[in-house]
Amino acid sequence: MKILFVSQYFYPETFKGNDIVFDLVKKGHEVTVLTAKPNYPGGTFFPNYSFFNKSTEIIKGAKVIRTPIYPRKNGKGTHLILNYLSFIFFSYFACIFRVKGKFDVIFVQQLSPVTMALPGLWLKKKKKSPVYLWVLDLWPESILAASNFKNIKIIQIIEKLVRYIYNNSDVILISSKYFENSIVEKLKDKSKKVIYFPNWAEDIFTGDPQKEISVPNLPNGFNIMFAGNVGESQDFETILKAAHSTKDQNINWIIVGDGRKLDWVKNEINEKKIANIHLFGRYEIEAMPLFFKKADVMLVSLKDEPVFALTVPAKVQAYMSSGKIILGVLNGEGNKLINDSKCGFAVAAGDEIELAKKAIELKNMTVEEKLKMEYNAKSYYENNFSKKMLLDKLESLFLKNIK
Repeated sequence: MKILFVSQYFYPETFKGNDIVFDLVKKGHEVTVLTAKPNYPGGTFFPNYSFFNKSTEIIKGAKVIRTPIYPRKNGKGTHLILNYLSFIFFSYFACIFRVKGKFDVIFVQQLSPVTMALPGLWLKKKKKSPVYLWVLDLWPESILAASNFKNIKIIQIIEKLVRYIYNNSDVILISSKYFENSIVEKLKDKSKKVIYFPNWAEDIFTGDPQKEISVPNLPNGFNIMFAGNVGESQDFETILKAAHSTKDQNINWIIVGDGRKLDWVKNEINEKKIANIHLFGRYEIEAMPLFFKKADVMLVSLKDEPVFALTVPAKVQAYMSSGKIILGVLNGEGNKLINDSKCGFAVAAGDEIELAKKAIELKNMTVEEKLKMEYNAKSYYENNFSKKMLLDKLESLFLKNIK
């Protein structure tokens, strides 16, 4: 097959689409990538990249066509808007002049912004190729939940754009089952294929931790670890309240990561003297399996917002693939997944009382009960989120629908 992969983000930026491209190449397919110059998440171009250079390159057998882009810088306001719009502007000309030949499939990895799907639809008309849209972020819900954006006219424009994108895609893949209702409601043709295609964990979590990497030891006691972005969406208000209420239970709450909310977390810890929260800062992803191994339980959290009930944070798959017990404080699909798989406990978003109770309950469980939960996590992952299984499924879907 000849496959065109479209996304604003691609290697060396770390997104699941990289796995899709490189797996298809290994299977003997000819893959072309239309993407931007890499600048996520740091906001500046990656080493050896600039606005003008490396317009075309070969990466692991895939031909990569890169458009110029305004780097996202601090990821706020005007900088972020210019980042989003510049990819659409420059990719329009790339679609006309630089993307050559025919394709059996156009695959769009749709993260934020939803506008990154537009080049795929433009090329659909030009190449007469079916478009497979993989929806990983739901718009406009995501933008409303992540900001205080309330401009009704702009939201209405985004809503119309989303409807256009969904209705002009041939097959829609969804990373969360809870996305389906929102998407189908926007479709004119209710019989259009909407297929569940979830995230998987990075390879680094499914093997043995790298021995040459070292990480600090954790404090003595029962260690509950949060790993990842310390942001507004992660509801650290609830986590800190639960931690404070378990300060006499020999339970430590470990935070590995950084983000916009970290300074606030530090101030709260100091002001309220929450001695059982330990901040370890940011580490590269290669160190995460070793941190996971040292922790007793892994923590996942999301705020009580309607859009967050529709998603499963990608870290859940990473925790499961590592065979870790999970403590969750979130609503919707993530909550259901943790409880249904019996790999831990999940409580309602914002419920610090139940979060603290479940933390104590986990601490007091027998070794056999904990081992059973760890087994359930690994087993559920292998049966539902295995990378090989999902990528084989995607290839089969492409082959089945080629005319």
